[in-house]
Amino acid sequence: MHASCVHLNLLEKGMHAKKNCLFVSFINNRWLVFVAAMWIQSCAGNGYLFGSLSPVIKTSLNYNQKELARLGVAKDLGDSVGFIAGSLSESLPLWVALLVGAVQNLVGYGWVWLIVTRRAPVLPLWAMCLLIFVGNNGETYFNTGSLVSGVQNFPKSRGPVVGILKGFAGLGGAILSQIYTMIHSPDPASIILMVAVAPAVVVVSLMFFIRPVGGHRQIRPTDGASFTFIYGVCILLAVYLMAVMLVEDLVIVSHNIVTIFTIVLFVILVVPVLVPIMTSFFMDSNGPVETVEEPLVPKREDQEPGTQTPDLILSEVEDEKPNDVDSLPASERHKRIAQLQAQLMQAAAKGAVRVKGRRGPHRGEDFTLTQALVKADFWLIFTSLLLGGGSGLTVIDNLGQMSQSLGYNNTHVFVSMISIWNFLGRISGGYFSELVVRDYAYPRPVALAVAQVVMAIGNVFFAFAWPGAMYIGTLLIGLGYGAHWAIVPATASELFGLKNFGALYNFLTLANPAGSLVFSGMIASTIYDMEAEKQAHGSVFNPDDVLKCNGYICYFLTSLIMSGFCIIACILSLILVRRTKPVYTHLYGKTRT
Repeated sequence: MHASCVHLNLLEKGMHAKKNCLFVSFINNRWLVFVAAMWIQSCAGNGYLFGSLSPVIKTSLNYNQKELARLGVAKDLGDSVGFIAGSLSESLPLWVALLVGAVQNLVGYGWVWLIVTRRAPVLPLWAMCLLIFVGNNGETYFNTGSLVSGVQNFPKSRGPVVGILKGFAGLGGAILSQIYTMIHSPDPASIILMVAVAPAVVVVSLMFFIRPVGGHRQIRPTDGASFTFIYGVCILLAVYLMAVMLVEDLVIVSHNIVTIFTIVLFVILVVPVLVPIMTSFFMDSNGPVETVEEPLVPKREDQEPGTQTPDLILSEVEDEKPNDVDSLPASERHKRIAQLQAQLMQAAAKGAVRVKGRRGPHRGEDFTLTQALVKADFWLIFTSLLLGGGSGLTVIDNLGQMSQSLGYNNTHVFVSMISIWNFLGRISGGYFSELVVRDYAYPRPVALAVAQVVMAIGNVFFAFAWPGAMYIGTLLIGLGYGAHWAIVPATASELFGLKNFGALYNFLTLANPAGSLVFSGMIASTIYDMEAEKQAHGSVFNPDDVLKCNGYICYFLTSLIMSGFCIIACILSLILVRRTKPVYTHLYGKTRT
């Protein structure tokens, strides 16, 4: 009897230890970190709500369109200047960076709310721009913490991880807009208060989950199925939000129904947590599969284990290969390049050729920011992003005014819709551009060129304001703009390496506010005010009233100019495609079957 009791106690202790082990496994599961990062990113889309905030700020503070456009530029600068966030993430725990971002978001937008509601004295325009910059700059800390943890925990799945996380950032505007619709506040300024408080609460609640957890040691055979499940949830979320927004726009819906819609939204957002639960509590019997990170540059087939191809030889290939090699089919082109590499190595070993001294890295190798800044390819990417991304951001910033000028009262619907299409653009842009490089070994920027053609067509719809043009234009601009942020980071990492990717990426993001400064701050606002003044002169106008423009003419010329910029961006992307074919053949040629 005594032996039985001892045995029972040992079993109980063993069960207790197993439960503790499973709980620790769950807390340190890389999928739990990823899901927490998704939830944080869903609050990192404050910038996409500016189209809903701007009419409230404009009316309350009696701004004209140029002054409002300057606030938009400050918002874009705040969303793009991420050097401080990147530095903090390298030297301090990620939760510190997230906390700083939450504080900035709360202080910046909270102060704007106090001013708009007259609870604080009105500040000059430059101070309002500073507050908007500080508030929106919090997004860079959310993005940095989420992306750094994601890339470190999923070293062999950077593409899907970055695409999904950036996609949730694009969808954040639609999620927050639906929450605001449920709140049903009679005070229009309450949306600014929500933007100040909601992200800060979510980030502070989850910030300790965002950290590296040795994800390279947690690779499982089920990871592919887990990503497929997450992708399915993403598509379900986008379709559901789109359906809800259309119903709320076209049909008079009671507040109880809106509340039910929002509860279902929260349920869909929580569903991805099933992945870490399943992998921690139900699949750990298989044990994690140990693996190593796949090298970015493929090894030669005849290379001895443990040896590496001399960088000097690889860097000579581009200079020595015949001009007709690039015109060959991909498989034959890769074969000829491999033969040339072997010949150069053999000749160098015998002393028959003297390999030239290196003057810096070549495409596909690790660049510093200084080295990249003197490369034509880097500036082609930057300029293409400036023209394409800048024109898309101009539409996002002015979407509220555009819909009002065409007679739509509920501007939140279009702001939410463009967030949804932006989300799907990021997901699909990453997915289809990956198919291009993996299946065809073709340069990824060709997908960027397609996205820019789509945006050019969308701007034409906005220009002529045909029936339903607001819906179609929002669809096309959202998809095309979102695709930029899945394709550009991957392209930069492939051409200029991963070692200094943070600095390279943060510099490229400056193209967004630069484009917005010119396109929205100078072109769109000037044309809008000009048309509004024409209409004011033809009617009874009180000088104290805010200038307003009505009709498609308000953004007709602006939209055509944006369409032209997208076409130029497409041409630059195609030039980049032609220049980088050998790089993609070298990187992805051997993956084709």
